[in-house]
Amino acid sequence: MWLKNVIADRGGGVSVLAALSLVCVIGMGSFAVDLNRGYEMMVSNQRVADMAALAAGVAYGAAKNEAILQPTAQDLATVHGITGGTVVAKLVTDVPTPGAKAVQVTITMPLTVTIGRVLGVGASFPVSTTATASLATQTTAGCIVGLANSGNAIETQGGATINAPACTVGGVGTVANNGNGITAKNIISGAGDIVNNYGTLTADLLRYAGSFTNPDWNNNVPAADKRVKQSSTVSDPLADNLDLGSARSLLGTWRTPVTLANPTTLAGGAVWTFSSTPSAAVAGFRKGGSSNFTVPAGNYTIDTLSIGDSMTVTFSPGSTVTVARGVTIGASTVVFGDGIYRINGGFSSGSTGVTFGDGELSIGQGTVSFAGTNRIGNSIVTINAPLSIGGGATLTMGAGAHAFGGISVGGGSWLTLGAGALDVTGAISVAGDSTIIAGAGDVTLSNPGAKAIDLSGSGRFFMGDGRFSANGSIVTAGGSRLVFGKTANHLVNGDLSIAGSVLFGAGRYTVKGNFVNGTGGTTWPYTSPINNQTWGDYLEGTSVSGYDMAGVNVTFILSGTINLAGGAKTLLIAPATTTTNGAIADMLIDSLTSTDTNWSGGATSVFSGAVHLPNSALTSSGGNATQAGVRCFMLVAYRVTLTGGATAGSTCSGIGASGGGSGTVDLIS
Repeated sequence: MWLKNVIADRGGGVSVLAALSLVCVIGMGSFAVDLNRGYEMMVSNQRVADMAALAAGVAYGAAKNEAILQPTAQDLATVHGITGGTVVAKLVTDVPTPGAKAVQVTITMPLTVTIGRVLGVGASFPVSTTATASLATQTTAGCIVGLANSGNAIETQGGATINAPACTVGGVGTVANNGNGITAKNIISGAGDIVNNYGTLTADLLRYAGSFTNPDWNNNVPAADKRVKQSSTVSDPLADNLDLGSARSLLGTWRTPVTLANPTTLAGGAVWTFSSTPSAAVAGFRKGGSSNFTVPAGNYTIDTLSIGDSMTVTFSPGSTVTVARGVTIGASTVVFGDGIYRINGGFSSGSTGVTFGDGELSIGQGTVSFAGTNRIGNSIVTINAPLSIGGGATLTMGAGAHAFGGISVGGGSWLTLGAGALDVTGAISVAGDSTIIAGAGDVTLSNPGAKAIDLSGSGRFFMGDGRFSANGSIVTAGGSRLVFGKTANHLVNGDLSIAGSVLFGAGRYTVKGNFVNGTGGTTWPYTSPINNQTWGDYLEGTSVSGYDMAGVNVTFILSGTINLAGGAKTLLIAPATTTTNGAIADMLIDSLTSTDTNWSGGATSVFSGAVHLPNSALTSSGGNATQAGVRCFMLVAYRVTLTGGATAGSTCSGIGASGGGSGTVDLIS
């Protein structure tokens, strides 16, 4: 109204001009204020739009449903104070690159102009901000990745085939199909070419930085509109994985077995000889005939103990017996009742065997051998010498801690151990169709620079659940069987070289060396005639029947590489979740070695999880077949070459370790 009155007043021209000038000054000042307010609103809303786009992208990655976009973006905007405007979230395609997808969120808010308020006019203008979050890592997760930046990063030759229809086959360098074919969701060469020869390329998108080469006569490739000349970033999706970094720090570590020492035995004891003409010290123990002796309970200090043939000797329960210079037993029946027995100078059970009751048995350095049928009750057993069992002998030990200077079982013999720790400061050798069965408990082995476990000639070693550590290599021959129990982390300071059948109990395997599987011929399950126990029907609820090497919920951290040969039939499944200081979710095999990796000889492998060999050139040949199992299979290597009829495949869209399914969402604008 005041402006109308000023204009209507013609009595003072100067006053009118002054009033109009005042309007211009106010307008210009208001315009400057509005610009500044609009800019501040745009900056504030941009932060909200960025967060909304990222949140909607993550939600879409989990739900794979566009309907989740709008409510997710709207809720986040409301929480951050956007209530008077509009929020629009949508899925866009070919952003940031052809074939990719992204989530775009636009926030529009009205801004009332200052001059409008001054003049009493309700004028406003819209302020809009837009944010875009890339979904590329969610929709094109790589199953087979080659990291070589020169030459062929991924190549098929001869009759080889790659079949990964739901995920990306990608290389930093050239991807060359000189074999039967490559099938993938996308085939990408980040910095090189895509080359096709006589075979078939099947993909929704081919993307390459250099060129696409294909014979004019070969129409078995994606159409021209599916081929994009554009460089891409192809990188190691596990390069910065913190769990892997922590796991590798334990390579070359092991636990130390208990310290072995000779038992304390007193000098000055008497000579004990049980025979038809016994020594004076034992003559009084004869009962009911010339060959029967019963030693009453007591404390006995003995110099040497010898028992001839055809004797029956019983030590009554409750005794403490020390022998300073050895025990020698002939073909006799000997029972050492419950008690404490400490022996130096060697021990020989005789051809018939002996029985020890519950308590403690300590044997010092010297030759220690068991023949015939032997039994040791629930006892602490310590033998500061290699334990030798042969000639079809058997030795059954009850529960308790067991420690030996080495174990050698051969000639169709067997050794069984009840629950309790097993410590060995030397090699465990099983040969000649012989067996060791250990109950639940920690297994700690040390034979540094040599074999901690050596199975040959159909030797068998079955372990129960418990911590495992071997300072030395583990080597098995064809026809052998080896079973590891479950534990968080199995430590092997040496090579793991398997030529017989093996079962890996759940957990991580930290191997300072190579992992070689040359198995074939003996498959699971197996039932022992010793105790009728069956191994290899199921592991962690998964059938492993028909395989010769199997592990479920396992992760292998290697300093060397993994080679597959022979007719090996392998099933290895990574865990779905990470265990503290143990197995790593979706991680099957990891090594930073630069040594070449070879999968050959018709080996058939079912791998579920990621095989991560970023510095190793992997060659799969000779009809080798590697496929995904119950979960996804991802292979990351420096160079991947399939030749001679080899096949590799994955039927899923990606795994957590690779950024598939629940992978990252990148803000791109």
